[in-house]
Amino acid sequence: MRWVCLLRGVNVGGVTVRNTDLTAVVEAAGGERVRAVLASGNIVFDAPDADTDTVRARVEAGLRERMGRDVEAVVLPASALAAVAAAYPFPRDDDVAHPYVVFPLDAGTADALHAQAERVVDAEVERVAPGEGVVYWRAPRGGSTTTPVARLLAGVAGRRTTTRNLRTVERLRDA
Repeated sequence: MRWVCLLRGVNVGGVTVRNTDLTAVVEAAGGERVRAVLASGNIVFDAPDADTDTVRARVEAGLRERMGRDVEAVVLPASALAAVAAAYPFPRDDDVAHPYVVFPLDAGTADALHAQAERVVDAEVERVAPGEGVVYWRAPRGGSTTTPVARLLAGVAGRRTTTRNLRTVERLRDA
């Protein structure tokens, strides 16, 4: 089965995980046809006879051992990531807005995050929508760190998520 792994909080704020280290960890955990995508903690690989929780636990344990620190990951089947990309609900007007997908680290976080985002969103500036286990976010260019939802994600709510630009999601889907 083909898998996608998205690391949370790496290659920002002084936490560096090199693609070579990430690839080695996934290979040591039994991953095959391992490919790192971009330099932001994204990797695709095959893992036979495994489920999501097992794959995630293996990757996180390998990172802990190799890096000497906890690094959390979102792991999902490549087919689920493709469905997430296909379901992006907002216009693709990249010249005025950034398309994002917010991936929760655990099952209950997506609904709670969407509810919180709905309470703070400034609909004239940005938009949010629920997805299958994700939250879609459309932020204005130049405002993806200052809008109400951006501030929500930078705070406590964001500690249980990792966010990817839709273009990155599409690159992962195609890898």
